[in-house]
Amino acid sequence: MTRNQVPSRSDPRTPQAGPRPVRRGPVYRGLPRPVRLAAWLAVSAILGIVIGATFPDALRALGATAALAPGKLAWYVARATGFLAYFAIAGSVIYGLLLSTKLLDAIAHRPVSFALHKDLALVGLALSGLHGLLLLGDHTYAFTPVAIAVPFASPYAPAAVAVGQLAFYVVAIVTGSFYVRRQIGQRAWRLIHYLTFLAFAGVTAHGIASGSDTAAPWATWAYLVPVAAVVFLFAYRLVTAIAERRAGTRPGLIPSARPDTAGRPAPPRAPAMATPRTGLARPVAEPRGERSF
Repeated sequence: MTRNQVPSRSDPRTPQAGPRPVRRGPVYRGLPRPVRLAAWLAVSAILGIVIGATFPDALRALGATAALAPGKLAWYVARATGFLAYFAIAGSVIYGLLLSTKLLDAIAHRPVSFALHKDLALVGLALSGLHGLLLLGDHTYAFTPVAIAVPFASPYAPAAVAVGQLAFYVVAIVTGSFYVRRQIGQRAWRLIHYLTFLAFAGVTAHGIASGSDTAAPWATWAYLVPVAAVVFLFAYRLVTAIAERRAGTRPGLIPSARPDTAGRPAPPRAPAMATPRTGLARPVAEPRGERSF
């Protein structure tokens, strides 16, 4: 090659990168504007109905509790934050499964979905910590900082509370892994992320075993719906992963090059030759009757 010649991408002397895999799955298109508007209106109406039906009664109950039994106010608030923490953690797990199954890719950007998945985990962790701290103000049981932080040291249902404490620490580890993902690597981050299912099972068992509202019908549904969603999505992800492995492709990826139909390797590309005018490389024409794939 002379000084004026420019290396071409088809030059055999130029190092070539391997074919990039093409991601398989739905492509983001977004929802139509009327559908988005209808969805926002439906969500707003549901939230308005729920808040309008429950908020006045909740305020009256809190006011009566603060006036007649102020020592139990922290207990009621701790129970409320416990359910909010459970919903946030369950939402993060469900959103993570929706990301891994690629069911949201057609209507939501993956970076936005990933950010929401991480933020829900962070909110759940913060609400869980607040749930424990509020128990310090409860006068029904003598909770201490040691009883809040150390498993099996709780004066109330020590085994059930210990399960929740251990689940809290697991959630903290998984949430912290988001911020050291580049340092620990993708493989280690994925292995840590599998602990999410253990944490979700732990917080569910903690809520059912130690919660004083477990017998209420609304509490039963509050646990049943997230558990059913997680079990369904986990089973769906497992079945699709097994099917993709049997098909010989990595999950979510398909090969970019098509193999030869007869099972033979594809013929090599024709070498490049420089043109006399520009010095740029030009592929040599292939003989008739042959075809490269």
